[in-house]
Amino acid sequence: MKTFVKIGETTHEVELTERLGELIVHLDGEPCEVEYAEADNLGQIVLIHGGKSYAMSIEGGPHEIAITIAGHRYDCELEDERERAANLAARAANKGGGLLKAVMPGVVVEVLVEAGEAVTEGQPLLILEAMKMQNEIGAPGDGVVKTLHASAGDAVGAGDKLVTLAAPEGE
Repeated sequence: MKTFVKIGETTHEVELTERLGELIVHLDGEPCEVEYAEADNLGQIVLIHGGKSYAMSIEGGPHEIAITIAGHRYDCELEDERERAANLAARAANKGGGLLKAVMPGVVVEVLVEAGEAVTEGQPLLILEAMKMQNEIGAPGDGVVKTLHASAGDAVGAGDKLVTLAAPEGE
């Protein structure tokens, strides 16, 4: 599975595969030889790369982690392929208005906004559950909720209408 790791303004594609007990890593599409061992059950690991070893501490949850190496902290944002596709689609949507569609089939768990409500870029509009994971669908840009096409409990398919946003007043 590919994971997209954003550190500062830089995003890297990391693909991890385990074959016959061996960890195979690709970083930005290129093979990367690494070995690792868990030092304890608290997120402490030892990573070996290029003949050097690095003691690392990893803290956080599924979408944001902090890695500490030699006293230097690196805050990272994580997205899997499905989340990245959803987020890219939302960002690519017409900023300041337009139709927001489901990028994957799922069930609307909760609608977080109402028709007529002004929203800001990134503000969560609804929660879509797909493949047993809940995904926040955010506003691709500032706007006003014109129409809600789905309600809590609705099953939606990929490409189904979710929300129509109008450009904010004055634009």
